[in-house]
Amino acid sequence: MLTLTNVSLRRGADPLFTAASFTIHRGNKVGLIGANGSGKSSLFEAILGTLESDVGQIDFPAETRISHMAQEVMGSSLPAIDYVLSGDRRFVEITEQLAQAERDETFEKIAGLHEQLDTIDGYTARARAEQLMVGLGFSEPEFEQPLSSFSGGWRIRLNLAQTLMTPSDLLLLDEPTNHLDLDAIIWLSDWIKSFPGTLLLISHDREFLDECVNYIAYLHHQTIELFTGNYSAFERIKAARLALQQSSYDKQQREIAHMQDFVRRFRAKATKARQAQSRIKALERLELIAPAHIDSPFSFEITAQEKASTPLLTLVDANLGYDGPILRNVNLSFLPGDRYGLLGVNGAGKSTLIKTLNMELPLLSGSETGGANLNTAYFSQHQLDELDLSGNAINHLFELGRTLGTVPGEQETRNFLGGFNFHGDKVLEPVGTFSGGEKARLALALIAWTKPNLLLMDEPTNHLDIEMRQALTVALQAFAGALILVSHDRHLMANAVDQFLLVEDGHVSVFAGDLADYRNRVLPGKEKDVLPANSDLKTVSPKTTTKPSTKPGKEIRQLKTRLNTIDTRMERLQRKLEEVEQQLSDPAIYQSRDIQAKQEVDLQSLLRDQTELKEQLDVLEGEWLEVSTELESI
Repeated sequence: MLTLTNVSLRRGADPLFTAASFTIHRGNKVGLIGANGSGKSSLFEAILGTLESDVGQIDFPAETRISHMAQEVMGSSLPAIDYVLSGDRRFVEITEQLAQAERDETFEKIAGLHEQLDTIDGYTARARAEQLMVGLGFSEPEFEQPLSSFSGGWRIRLNLAQTLMTPSDLLLLDEPTNHLDLDAIIWLSDWIKSFPGTLLLISHDREFLDECVNYIAYLHHQTIELFTGNYSAFERIKAARLALQQSSYDKQQREIAHMQDFVRRFRAKATKARQAQSRIKALERLELIAPAHIDSPFSFEITAQEKASTPLLTLVDANLGYDGPILRNVNLSFLPGDRYGLLGVNGAGKSTLIKTLNMELPLLSGSETGGANLNTAYFSQHQLDELDLSGNAINHLFELGRTLGTVPGEQETRNFLGGFNFHGDKVLEPVGTFSGGEKARLALALIAWTKPNLLLMDEPTNHLDIEMRQALTVALQAFAGALILVSHDRHLMANAVDQFLLVEDGHVSVFAGDLADYRNRVLPGKEKDVLPANSDLKTVSPKTTTKPSTKPGKEIRQLKTRLNTIDTRMERLQRKLEEVEQQLSDPAIYQSRDIQAKQEVDLQSLLRDQTELKEQLDVLEGEWLEVSTELESI
């Protein structure tokens, strides 16, 4: 289907790769991976003929139909459904000719055109276009809306739908999951599995690659290597190669030991509940792949400040939204160490919830209470736009230091930025010259510098390559504060959070399942029943949602999972209570009148924390008894 023979390609004066040779056979699905700037998109341009190779040859059969996704689309009055249908050019040509023939009343030509339409399966074209749009998140009322009414991200989805609508033997997809939510990504991976043609896919999403490809083309050191298998198989091969390099051996063993310790600590408090077992499997997989990233240029931590209130933040009977409520009767309370991933389609209210937790969006009703030591950090895409384009990376940290009251030294700043792969003169270059990935890394560095104890992250992996995503996953695992994460990267979600919240139909509830359950829920034809969705989350006792009728076996599973969740929370609260009581047992804190005001504040804070923790444990014990009784009755 596609053959490269001694192909060399450059951008400007810099060579991307030299003497690249490989063959992709018909029906193969190949993932193109490599660092940003290694030449992945340029290879696509060379295949399409818009960029000439310096030497070598790119061959494919003359009749090959190639479909390639455009990155932009101009606004127009053309209805969205017609734009998607325009991907099938032959269908458009025949329908236009048929309309003209009907106006001319040339009946013999009309009959011939109908035969052609039947040959290309044209009578199902609109239905197929509608299925593509629904799968990518569009609702039926949006089918007839003009292109100009959609935002940039939704126009990219329309480009993708148009590309998938195009009959093709060779499909080129460059980061198709950008601007997609998790539901749409799950649907797209399922569509690609059934695609009968040849696929070349550029993606930094390892789960998506694993599901969609059976070969990996690795662009590195100005070469292209072709590997059999999906991305996980490639990682195992890469890890084995690195293990042979003596210079990497010691570092590799330290990283493996770190991963093993993390898995052991989680396993020690895990039960046989499905979600806990799923978490352990994900962590064990992460332990196995860690050696494949020993040569990563990224190594950083996100450290939480030592002081933390319990709870950090509480919402009670809150209505969230703008002019009207998007989410209703939200009852949430987050403790240090909580790790939640938000699930739900685009527009369900995930970003609304995140902005409310960041206190930038005021409540419509209800209450929101932050702890005395709450320190929140929020990552969202708009923060990339707020970076000072004329400033450099060091200046950004200096300015942030001034805001926090401690200006760092230059060497300290350089060392810190080095963990995010900003070295040498790069820290002095204007941010305006940075790529999207470099801006995202700088924004993450600024967040890490603030040492938050509540970390809110809305799609942090956009613009990040696989190596940086891996480093972020490891950093979030070690983060000691509370984490609320929205991400379409399932690898990050599976390895960085302990539990999921489902944002759907105006409500926020616990999704007591894993990402495999959510996948089954999203794909058409799969079981749609949700594992128990309970809004009585954390220390607040809201009204319990009405549960759908379930079979006894499934109900038992749900109750056991609920018990596991309560056990985990009680264990965390008990540890926190022990820490507080240990501090209260120190005689120095009860000194006489000459005690400093700061010590008085600390004593009052500890006593308040002790009371709150005991109250929360009492509530959870009551819930535990209630669920246990219900389980025993079944």
